[in-house]
Amino acid sequence: MKRALSLLLACVLALALLSACGDKPEPEHPVETPPTQTAATGGVDTSCKVYFPNDQASDLRADTVHITDAEATVTVAYAQAIVDQLIAHDALPKDSKVLAISKDGNALSLDMDEAFRRVSHVFGIVKLSRAVECPKDFAAICETAEAYLGETLRGIRTFKVEAKRADKTYPMKSPEICRELGAYLLDKHHHLRVDVHNPQLEIMVEIRDYAAYVHGPKVEAAGGLPVGTSGRALNLLSGGIDSPVAAWCMARRGLALHHIHFASPPYTSLRAKLKVRDLARELVEYTGNCTLFVVPYTKPQEYIRDNAPDVLFTVLMRRSMLRIANQVAKKLELQALITGESLAQVASQTMAALACTDQAQDLPVLRPCIGMDKIEIINISRKIGTFETSIEPYEDCCTIFTPPHPKTNPTLDEILAAEAAMPGLAALEAEAAENVEKIYIRMGDDELL
Repeated sequence: MKRALSLLLACVLALALLSACGDKPEPEHPVETPPTQTAATGGVDTSCKVYFPNDQASDLRADTVHITDAEATVTVAYAQAIVDQLIAHDALPKDSKVLAISKDGNALSLDMDEAFRRVSHVFGIVKLSRAVECPKDFAAICETAEAYLGETLRGIRTFKVEAKRADKTYPMKSPEICRELGAYLLDKHHHLRVDVHNPQLEIMVEIRDYAAYVHGPKVEAAGGLPVGTSGRALNLLSGGIDSPVAAWCMARRGLALHHIHFASPPYTSLRAKLKVRDLARELVEYTGNCTLFVVPYTKPQEYIRDNAPDVLFTVLMRRSMLRIANQVAKKLELQALITGESLAQVASQTMAALACTDQAQDLPVLRPCIGMDKIEIINISRKIGTFETSIEPYEDCCTIFTPPHPKTNPTLDEILAAEAAMPGLAALEAEAAENVEKIYIRMGDDELL
């Protein structure tokens, strides 16, 4: 009976120690990944097989793999492996899914390229590689390597072979596997040469208990730490370029997060709120499922405008927002606030202004963009897919009532004196915090995933 070929996506969880260790230099001329197969595994050594209808080499190039009912349960569980680690940290709800799997009669269809893309956005995975499974017979390994990677090898000039043996009873040692497979491929591709230091393609062969796996090139993934392993925080999402980048940066360091947005109708429009919802949805592939809290901020903002010195308005407003965010965060037992502030970018982000803002409440304020210039922040926003939404022309409440000449060097004493002259502000802030609107952001909303 013929053994069916199967696929494996190997992914590496990034622990802080592993990140510090670094990796080998990347090839000078990167190669593209073979454009078809993938499945998923997390930090545990779990194998799930996605079976082809037969063992012909041409099936390695199929865009979609059909899985019979017999394998469906195991395959779905395998696709869930990386997400289960996030669920364990309470970063995602228990029904979260990584892969889009649709029913088609008695079979399931799994889009391998889309699966690969989605898993590449999961923080905690450093690199991904696609692989094909084959029998442990060495002749089968050679034939499979040529069938799977032959097209890639024809487009490069240098390669190397690495081997790992989980099955120590396998008759060939790792160096022998590397040597013999390399010789086989050199005989098939006479233009190639071996470069053990900086190859364009590194082929990895794994010998496991029940099968062998031939891996293609490694692809950079999201890196960072698994979401939820570093704590939970509330991100102030304004609708601009900076705050989505701040959320991405802190999620990448392992924070599970929710978002809070301040709306001031009629000065801000419904479209401005929907824009922020869209930004949260664009981030959800990285951050996991979350909640967007929309604060009705019109009354506190008008009160500050009508009762505070004009030049201090911006800092007073920022302090007010942080106090409201503090109240919402503590109800959710969140441990910090996140903002997209960048040092000296605007009047409210000078050293003196930030010092006054920080004194408004007692939770840590994390500012991952603080040392970035605008070009760096824009580059990240383009990379993560939020830039085009961020620049849509819908104003948020931070841009209304802004004085023409805000004070850039305020003192805490004058800020406290201005707040003492606004005795009704605390009640308005408490009312706003109590009446937040909740918008649940889920992977799959509006066919984003």
